[in-house]
Amino acid sequence: MSGGLAPISMDGGDPTLPNAGEEPGAPAVSRRRFLRFLMGFSVVSSIAMVITPIVGFLVPTKTSSSVGGGKVLVSTTEKLPVGSGAVVAVGSKPAVVINTDGGIKAYSAICTHLGCIVAWDETAKLIVCPCHDGRFNPTNGAVVSGPPPAPLPSLTVTVEDKDIYIVTG
Repeated sequence: MSGGLAPISMDGGDPTLPNAGEEPGAPAVSRRRFLRFLMGFSVVSSIAMVITPIVGFLVPTKTSSSVGGGKVLVSTTEKLPVGSGAVVAVGSKPAVVINTDGGIKAYSAICTHLGCIVAWDETAKLIVCPCHDGRFNPTNGAVVSGPPPAPLPSLTVTVEDKDIYIVTG
């Protein structure tokens, strides 16, 4: 009877029980080999997590707006009576549609000052940018007051029956 501890092998297994718990003839995976695999997998996945957003930024995605023009249904004359307006999505960009006394007008809803989304102010009857209180004329998109340096770009509007469309492209 030996009074000491059993010797420990270099691969971390028990030398007295060869291939304990394994099928005979199965290749043994050492702890060191497993940790190398795990470390390599961690490095590769970390690199992939860094590279993926960079590639996504550099390679532009194809969107429906890059395919070509067309017309987008944005509202109806029943939902947008004279003197009212609404911000709507036209593809991936917002637009503000206003039913004025002079007809239906549409402009880009991106403020020319710092790119905030403008809104229709029902009480003031103006297009208003909430970021820095820029105000635009609903009949021509011109700056009424505030810091915007240029008017809102106008969009082409068509009305068919009671449907309001914005022409893209």
